[in-house]
Amino acid sequence: ITEFLTPDAGSFDADTLFCNAWFEQYGWSAGSFGEADVLARGKGTSVGGVAEAGVISSGGGKVRLLAWSEYDADWDPRADSRMPVWESAHHLIRALNTQGESAAGALLAAMSDKAEPIRQLAYHLYTLCERKKWAEEARAYNELITAWHGIVEAASETGHRGAQSGLDF
Repeated sequence: ITEFLTPDAGSFDADTLFCNAWFEQYGWSAGSFGEADVLARGKGTSVGGVAEAGVISSGGGKVRLLAWSEYDADWDPRADSRMPVWESAHHLIRALNTQGESAAGALLAAMSDKAEPIRQLAYHLYTLCERKKWAEEARAYNELITAWHGIVEAASETGHRGAQSGLDF
């Protein structure tokens, strides 16, 4: 899976690789902390680190991934010191589903370096969900993929807003 997720080495961080493996095994359901700890170490991260990234809930000996609908609507990627591609993709899905392409584009503009890895992850997760017959989960990734052009266009417009034009004489 690592080779599939990282066609150009370095596209995906350890937290995203952990989340992908956990999602493939548990979906949005909880699993044991012990299993999460072993998996996290194998992916080069820690359960505490992934929790710090804001993508899992951990407590009472259980760990589960947060669904996109549980992500904070006030999230600012410029103020996030640990931002895995997994988190970025799910924030885009939240913004798209709750506020539309313009809001998703504004988020993407603030993290444009993650655009291609987010797109690759969405395709991968859509395929995974289809294979597992998780239609509801697949829909969120398909919607992100379908709206991608509009989101990129909105991100470009956001980037140009407020930019001062100059004339060369």
